[in-house]
Parts: sequence; C-alpha cells; structure tokens
Amino acid sequence: MSYLRLENITKRFGAFTAVDRVALAIEEGEFVCFLGPSGCGKTTLLRAIAGLDFQSEGRILQAGRDISALPPRERDFGIVFQSYALFPNLTVGQNIAYGLENRGLPRRRITERVAELLRLVGLEDQGDKYPAQLSGGQQQRVALARALAPSPGLLLLDEPLSALDAKVRLYLRHEIRDLQRELNVTTIMVTHDQEEALSIADRIVVMHRGRIEQLGTPIEIYQNPATPFVADFVGTMNFLEGTVVEAGRARVAELVLECPTDGFAPGDRVTVAIRPEDVVVRAVTAETRNRFAARILRTDFLGPFLRVEIGAERLGAVRLLVDLSINLVRDLDIELGGGLEVAVPPERIRLYPPGAG
Repeated sequence: MSYLRLENITKRFGAFTAVDRVALAIEEGEFVCFLGPSGCGKTTLLRAIAGLDFQSEGRILQAGRDISALPPRERDFGIVFQSYALFPNLTVGQNIAYGLENRGLPRRRITERVAELLRLVGLEDQGDKYPAQLSGGQQQRVALARALAPSPGLLLLDEPLSALDAKVRLYLRHEIRDLQRELNVTTIMVTHDQEEALSIADRIVVMHRGRIEQLGTPIEIYQNPATPFVADFVGTMNFLEGTVVEAGRARVAELVLECPTDGFAPGDRVTVAIRPEDVVVRAVTAETRNRFAARILRTDFLGPFLRVEIGAERLGAVRLLVDLSINLVRDLDIELGGGLEVAVPPERIRLYPPGAG
C-alpha cells in the first residue's frame, strides 16, 4: 500500500474549481514535486493534504489511515513555508523546540533533539541567535529543522526556496535533497521552478488548471512530455505548424521530416515539437536523416551555451531555436550570419494536435 493516497481530491472556492479530481499515490521515502504555474492548484492541493484547507470532495489516506477530516494537529506532517514563519522573539533553538514543548516532551529530550537538528542543518553554533540575526538561507534551515523536530512521517515544503537568491537556492535545494535521503522522510515540495523540480525530485506532478497534466520521473517529463503544455512549461520547445504527409513523415513549410506519426493520418494538420538542444550540427553528412542547410539569424549568449535562431530556404518564414555548447560554437566557428548544416533526429521529434504551444 502506498504511504500517501489522494483519491479524487476536488477543491472548490464558490464556482471556481481550484483542484479537480486529483488521484495520486506516493510511496514511503519518495520525494515528489508539485510543479506548475501560479494558479494551477498545486498549493491548494498541498494545503488539503495538511488539513489547512479541507477538500470539497475525495479522500486522503496516510499510512493506511483516513485523514480526510482530521484537523492539522492530528495529522502526521511537518511543513515549511516560503516566508519561514519563524517566531522573531524566540531564539533559533527555541523555534526548533517549540513543537516539541507543545507535545510535552521531557526537557532533556528536547535539548538533545534541538542539538541533533542544529547539527543536521549545519547551524550548531547558531542556537542562541534570533532569526533577524541570520541570513535568509539560514532562516530557512531553521524552519526546516523545526518542521523535522517531531520526526514527522510526511514533510511538506511550500515553495521554500523562492524568496532566496539564485546561489543560495542552488545550495539549499541540494542540502534539502541530501537531508531527505538521509532521513528517508516522504516529502512533497510545491514549486514553479522547473529546474528545481528536475534536479531533486524522484517524481514530478505537473499541474495545470487544477488537474495532473503528467506524472513521471524528471527524465520522463522532460524527454517525453505527454501534452503540449508540459512540453512548453518544462524546458524550451520549438512548436512548428506542419502536416502529416504519410506514415512516418511530416512536412513543415517545404521541409519533409521523418518522425513518429502514431495517432495521425496523412493530411492531418499537426504541431511539430523539437527541443533546441536536439538539433544536431556536428558530423552532419549527406546520409544524415532530416538534414538541411540553414543560416544563423540571431544569437543569444546564455553562459554555458549559445542559443541561436536559424532560418532555412525550405522552412520559408519559419524560425528554429537551437542550443549549442560553447565548445561546439568554438570548434565550428559559428557566428551570426554564418551558414551550417543541421539535422533533427527523427526520434527526438514529437507531434501534437494543431494549435499546440
């Protein structure tokens, strides 16, 4: 039996449905990210799990126990918010101890547990300081330690890193992942940051308009997006208008591409989806499938790679974004206005219904 089960969870606010019949099973020790844009229902779903906003319909089961109607204090979870929510008048140690004191634990056990958690989050020497004396990253570590203090079976993270600067976010997300693995605590994190979700989740729940758009591992979500929304939201995608010519071939402008056409018939209008990094520019020969001559129309330097916009005579007015590593740019002497031979591997092309993207 899965550790956490959501059975057709629906949450309405008046006539508006924020979460629509969500069904999900999460295994013990799993790290799952709810990913999606603002307003997609991910935080509402998290709050329903915590009992902070009861669902309108459906059941929630944790470790085989129906917690659907239980108040938060009777559920087994710890939660970390974006805003830290620390008590400013209490020291770091007192903030961590707060939940333990409310449970009536012996003073000695509380002191030991606080010291253990301070070591766990790397704040051994900060226990006597107040939140205002700490950096944002340190405050979030305190919030994490406080959530973990009672050893909950479930850890809920509501965009815990979004208020931090980029370098601190990168550092802390790896710390959170390492800590989760060490403690083997089942964890759900809400985020709108695709890179964050891809880098630390065991599985990602992509949400859109209150529903699960796709559920899968980071690699599955990125390499095989089930819908145009997922393809567009996770990573960057070229969407090109096309038509199926025959089984295994589709046309974009005057360029015919070999590609999987399952589910479409000859003559069907389609959206052809190609990721910028999947366009090949090295070792393209006359035998390479989906090869065509192109010209570089624009370049954007993005640090570790160069994003170029290419055009081609056979593509007419259609433009294609291509991501090239800096080493590749240097090796091939790629520059604005230059020409190059490119190709798109058939297996990296996806077709969606017309109008996608």
